[in-house]
Amino acid sequence: MISVSGFVGLLLVLGLFIGAKKIDSMGRPINYRYSNMLSPFDNKTYPVKIPDSLDFAGEEVPLFDFDVVERLDRELIVNTYWHSRTILILKEMKQIGSIIRPIMKRNGLPDDFIFLAVAESGLQNDVVSPSGATGIWQFVQGTGKNYGLQIDEFVDERLNYEKATEAACKYLKESKEKFGNWTLAAASYNMGQGGLSQSIKNQKVGSYYDLYLNNETSRYIFRILALKEVMKNPQAYGFYVNATDLYPQLKYHTITVDSTISNLTDFAISQGTTYKYLKVFNPWMINTSLPGTPGKTYLIKIPEPEMVSDELEVTEPDNVTGQ
Repeated sequence: MISVSGFVGLLLVLGLFIGAKKIDSMGRPINYRYSNMLSPFDNKTYPVKIPDSLDFAGEEVPLFDFDVVERLDRELIVNTYWHSRTILILKEMKQIGSIIRPIMKRNGLPDDFIFLAVAESGLQNDVVSPSGATGIWQFVQGTGKNYGLQIDEFVDERLNYEKATEAACKYLKESKEKFGNWTLAAASYNMGQGGLSQSIKNQKVGSYYDLYLNNETSRYIFRILALKEVMKNPQAYGFYVNATDLYPQLKYHTITVDSTISNLTDFAISQGTTYKYLKVFNPWMINTSLPGTPGKTYLIKIPEPEMVSDELEVTEPDNVTGQ
C-alpha cells in the first residue's frame, strides 16, 4: 500500500513525464532555437545558435569560414547576454529610428546602417569616447567639421540627429564609392579610409572578411551583424519588449532662427516651454545663448504640449530677445 507522500511523489513524476519536452543531445528542449529559450525544468544557459545565413546591406556573410563564425558567435553572445544594454536599445529604436531612418533612406543608405549607429553609441547621444568622438554617430571634431558640422562653444552639430546623420551618410557613401562595397565602407567608419586602404594594399585582398585588422575593427562588422540579428529577432534571443514599452516618437514643431538668441531660458518660455525641454529636443545647443551667424539659420524644435509635463508652469519674462 502506497503512502500519501509516495502517492504525491508519483503524481509529480508522472506530471513531469507527461509535460516534459523532448531534448536534444545537448540537453536542450527540442523546440530550442536560441540561447535564451530555457527548459521549464532547468535553469541552464545555452550557447547562441548561429543563423543559417546572414547579410550586411545585401552583402552575404561567408559563414562557411570558421573564423567568421567564431567572431560572429562572440558578438552574438555578448549582445544576447548584455541584457540591460540590449533592452535599452530596443526601447530607444523606435524613437531614434523615426528620426534618422528617413534621412538614411533619402540619401540611399541601406537600413542596416542604423545598426552601425547602435554599435557606435547604443543610440545614446551623450556618449563621448576617449578620443572625443561624440553623438550617436561618434564623430571626432576634425572629421565632423570636414563633413560640414558646426562645432564650437555654442553649437555642436554632432549632437544634432539630423545634421549628424546627413554627415554620416555622406562619409559612408564616399567610402562605398572608394572601396566598392558597403561592408568595407562600414569598416572604414571605424578604422578610417586611409588605414583601411593601406591594409588592403599591404595584404592584397579585397574582402573585409579576409583582412587581418586591429582588434576593434576586426570585431566591428560582427558587432553590427549581431546587433542587427538580435534587434530584428528579439524574442528569438529571449527579449520580450511590448509596443507599450517603447519610448514614444518625439512630437514637435520647428521654427527657423537666423538671429541671436541671447538667453535660451527666456526664449524657451516665449515658446511655451522650458529651458530643460528646449535642451532635450535640441541637444546641439550647448550653451545658454545662441549667437547669430551671417548666412546661417537654425531649425529649433519646440515640443508639442502633449510631450511635456501636464503641470508645466512657466513665468513670462519681461522681454525676450532674439526672436
